[in-house]
Amino acid sequence: MAITSEFMEAVNNGNRTRVRIMLKDIMLVDPTMEKFDEMLKYASSKMNDLYVKRNIIAIDLKSFFASCECIDRGLDPFTTPLVVCNPKQKGAITLAVTPYLKQFGVPGRCRIYDINKYKFPRGTVIMKAPPRMSLYVEKSKEVIETYLEFVSKEDMHIYSIDEVLLDVTSYLKMYKLTDYELALKILKRIKEKTGLTATAGIGPNLMMAKVAMDIDAKHVKNNIAKWTYDDVETKLWEITPLSKMWGIGSRMESNLNKLGLKKIGDIAKYDRYKLKEKFGVIGEELWYHANGIDLSKISDFNYAPKDKSISHSQVLFKDYNGDNVILIIKEMCDVLTKRLRAMNKCTKVISFGIGYSRSVGGGFYHSFKRDVPTSDTKEICNDCLRIFDKYYEDLPIRKVSIALGGLSDDTGMQLNLFESIEEKVHNKSKDKVVDSIKDKFGANSIIKASSLLPDSTAIERNKKIGGHSA
Repeated sequence: MAITSEFMEAVNNGNRTRVRIMLKDIMLVDPTMEKFDEMLKYASSKMNDLYVKRNIIAIDLKSFFASCECIDRGLDPFTTPLVVCNPKQKGAITLAVTPYLKQFGVPGRCRIYDINKYKFPRGTVIMKAPPRMSLYVEKSKEVIETYLEFVSKEDMHIYSIDEVLLDVTSYLKMYKLTDYELALKILKRIKEKTGLTATAGIGPNLMMAKVAMDIDAKHVKNNIAKWTYDDVETKLWEITPLSKMWGIGSRMESNLNKLGLKKIGDIAKYDRYKLKEKFGVIGEELWYHANGIDLSKISDFNYAPKDKSISHSQVLFKDYNGDNVILIIKEMCDVLTKRLRAMNKCTKVISFGIGYSRSVGGGFYHSFKRDVPTSDTKEICNDCLRIFDKYYEDLPIRKVSIALGGLSDDTGMQLNLFESIEEKVHNKSKDKVVDSIKDKFGANSIIKASSLLPDSTAIERNKKIGGHSA
C-alpha cells in the first residue's frame, strides 16, 4: 500500500495544500503512476476538487489583430503582406503581422523600418493598417460565443483577447470524443463562424496545455499539439531560452541563468528548496512546473476578487520632464477618481511611481497613507504630486503609475479639524456632476483647459480602447 500515515493524516485533517504537494512529489518518483492513482483515489474519496488529472485545451487565435484586419477587408491573412501599426508614426512598433509575413521571418512585434530588411518576392507591397480595437473586441466576442457552444463559462478562462483555456474533462464522455477530436471540432467551428485560424495545445493540466500551444501547435498537423506527462523529459525539459516558458519573464530568466540554469530541464533537476529560498513560493512553483506538474484550476483564475485597489499606468510616447509630466499626472488622477466614485469607494492609500527613460533606467514607486479616506480628485492629485516632488531626480520620464488602495465604502464625508466643510461639499458635488456629464456625453465632453496643451494625452487616449484607436 502506497498510502503513508502522513498522507492519511493530511487528508483526514483537510490539509488540501499538503495533500496536493504530496501528490506532486509522488508523481515525480512513480513513472507508472500506480502509487499516485492509489493516493489520489483515497484523497478523492474524502476531499473534493483536488484537480490533478484533467483534459485541458489552450487555444490561441493566430496573428489575431492582423488576421482581423485581413478578414474585414476580404483578404486571406496567409497570402496578404499586412502589418498593424500606426502608419503616421516614424519607428512605430507593429502590434501584429500576418502569417504570410511571418513565413519570411518577420516577428510579430518589430519596428516598421526593420521590415524592409527581410527578403520578399519582387513587387511585394506591405499594407499598413492602423489598429482598430473595437473591431478586435467584436471579433473576440464572436470567438468566445463559439467556445460557449462547447463548454460552460465556468470551464473557460479568457487568458487574453486572443487566448483561452478550456477544461473539457467533463465533456468528453458527453460528446463521445477524445480531447484531440474536440479541439479539432472547436477550431473548425471558429474558422467557419469568424474566418479566423486558431492553434491549440492539449495537456493534463493548464501549464502543459499552454506550453504545448506556445511551443508546438503552430508546427504540427491541424495546428493542434498534445502533450502528456511522457513528454516532460523529451519536450518540456528541452525548452530554451527559459523565457519561452509560460511564467518566466526576462528578469527571472536572467536570475536563473546566473544559477547556471539554461534549459527547463536544468530547473527540474535543481534543488527545489534552494529555489524556494531564493525566489520564495514562485521558485518552488517554477520547480514543479519544470517537472510538468500544475494543480491549478480554471476556477482559481475566474474568481471575482473584492476591489482592494485600482490602478492606472501610462507609457508616454516621448520623454517628459518634471514640468510637463505634471499635466499627465492630473489627467490620470481624473480617470482614476472617476472610476473610484463609480464604485462608490474612497481610498486611504495613494501609490505613485515613475519610470525613467530607457536611456537612464530606474525610477521609483512610493505610497502615502491618508488619515481620512477620500474620493476627491484634487486631494488625490495633491498626494501624488507630493510623492513626485519628494523623489523625482530631474531625469527624463517615460512611464507614470498611480494606484489607489485601502478602499472602503463611501458612506459619507469624513472631515478633520483643518478642513472647510463648504469646500468639501462643493468639491464632492462638482466631481459627481462632471462624472455624470462624461458618462452621458463621453470622456471628452468636459476637459480641463490644460488638456488642450501639446503635451496632453487625455483627449487622444479618451478616443481609444486599451490604448489603441477604436
